[in-house]
Amino acid sequence: MSKHIIVSNEGFTRTIVMRRPEKRNALTREMFVEMSEAIESAQSDPAIRCLILAGRSGVFSAGDDLVEILEDASGEPDAGRSRLVFLRSLINNKKPLIAAVDGPAVGTGATMVLHCDYVIASTTSSFSYPLIRYGLVPEGASSLLLPRMAGHQIAFSMLVMGHTVSAEQAREAGFVNVVVPPGHAVSEAHKAARELGELLPDAVARSRELLKLPAADLLRRMEQEEQLVEQRLRLPPVIAAFKRFLARSEE
Repeated sequence: MSKHIIVSNEGFTRTIVMRRPEKRNALTREMFVEMSEAIESAQSDPAIRCLILAGRSGVFSAGDDLVEILEDASGEPDAGRSRLVFLRSLINNKKPLIAAVDGPAVGTGATMVLHCDYVIASTTSSFSYPLIRYGLVPEGASSLLLPRMAGHQIAFSMLVMGHTVSAEQAREAGFVNVVVPPGHAVSEAHKAARELGELLPDAVARSRELLKLPAADLLRRMEQEEQLVEQRLRLPPVIAAFKRFLARSEE
């Protein structure tokens, strides 16, 4: 396990923490793989009844590492595959998934929140999809999930216009359950996990299954999105936009 992903089990709960503070928890291929393994190994462990996703250092996640996105554009072997494996693990997950969001959730960071069953966000949290400004399109079945949760207009403003929403706006839109003070998201997530752990696991699993969209629908939409992402990553204006952003960030 790398230093950027911390996995711990406490009682009935597995907590997966993203910790890459120097890059605002931007997600690398290695991080995607390790989170996938943590989610997938929990599926066959009856002792784990609930999963928590969290970030450290006042940031949930800044999304994909942009350097690796540019490598994807250059056609590196298996480029982008680890992100897809992670997103599939979220879609195929059968256990309650709680997000403890304390700070910005950007791009794939925001998408993974949409796959969670219960979301706790601090007042300093925000949700955004800025890659639309560089010519990319939604990913991870976010184009299916967000309109269903928040309605077309809010989904359009976020996914097509790149607008950021606050924790309170996200709660009003319907994809955040509870807003808490900064630093309290993880502890509140553990409270919710303990509440779930006291319920009969099979009843929770069956009820959750009834509420969720079929995995086949989510996987189909994700594949459609990914085809568009791959196509657009090869467009010279998109590549140039990423390079300009990286050059500015290194100044």
